[in-house]
Amino acid sequence: DFGPKFAGEKLLENHNIAISKETVRTMMIDLKLRKVKPRKTNGEYHAWRPRKEYYGEMQQFDGSYHLWFEDRSGEHCLLASIDDATGHITKAVFAKNEGVIEVSKFWKEYAEEHGKPTGVYLDKFSTYKVNHKNAVDTHEFMTQFERMMQRMGIKLIVAHSPEAKGRIERLFKTLQDRLVKEMRLLSISAPEEANRYLKDVFIPKFNKQFGVIPAKEGNVHKQLSVSEKENMLALFSVQKTRVVSNDFCIRYENKWIQLVKDQTTTICRRDAIVIENRIDGTMHLKLREKYLNFKILAERPQKLREKITALVPAPIIRESMQRKPNENHPWRKSFFGKSEFANTKYNAIH
Repeated sequence: DFGPKFAGEKLLENHNIAISKETVRTMMIDLKLRKVKPRKTNGEYHAWRPRKEYYGEMQQFDGSYHLWFEDRSGEHCLLASIDDATGHITKAVFAKNEGVIEVSKFWKEYAEEHGKPTGVYLDKFSTYKVNHKNAVDTHEFMTQFERMMQRMGIKLIVAHSPEAKGRIERLFKTLQDRLVKEMRLLSISAPEEANRYLKDVFIPKFNKQFGVIPAKEGNVHKQLSVSEKENMLALFSVQKTRVVSNDFCIRYENKWIQLVKDQTTTICRRDAIVIENRIDGTMHLKLREKYLNFKILAERPQKLREKITALVPAPIIRESMQRKPNENHPWRKSFFGKSEFANTKYNAIH
């Protein structure tokens, strides 16, 4: 099932047999391993969109479900991005699915490896775009992924047809041919092993063979700031908003979350709390850019008997405020001391 060009490459690479792809094509047709494709006769013409000028100016991104390991394993999802200017595969990873958590992990790792691209070109899959007919690009109708990209300052460009993002579509078609056969020859059958092979061997080899020189030299990826590096997990987190109840509990995904008394900021009833579900599996609560202290309750909390209107931060008690002054401390001495009023009746009374 190898194509003529790929078969010629592998014959040279694995067996040191140098044959042109046209000779291989003729041999395959004679052996009835390949059919001659008829010429296109409908006269249709499609103009190609010019490539972007700089490396990092736009990444085309998508996911593909396929039998990547053939009958050695089931169907898996491959997430990949290709640079529009150079045709280089910038990142490719076998993931569990094309959901928001796996896509968030992909772009977090991408930003740490390459920096932030100017824009990302993708389709209208529900992870990336709200597809309701009445939806508009407002805060209420933004997906979690759109919010993440907005916080990172990365522009999202949505394609209205598969042909519009043709480079990533053709990339997957090529990978479903070449990558599948390469992994078959190496007996790779697990996503973990395949991800190592992609990063260390396949992607560098692919980029060297199929990459092109961009129209203009330069890399326009923006490097992460110190603040972004420190808060990457928070930036790439799924965020939901919940309201504090009268007993300072929050109901979230069939869980009861109790806000404890010791807090970093003042919390009032009916405050809107932001819940961060991070890609490392942890959960954090935030109010006015302050992270809160909480605990997960095993069951629904009982009603409070005491009336509490707010949770406030504990006052800071300095060591000097707790220490009693010595007997000879100036504070313990008489106000008059050795003055002329020291032995007067006024001093005795007071």
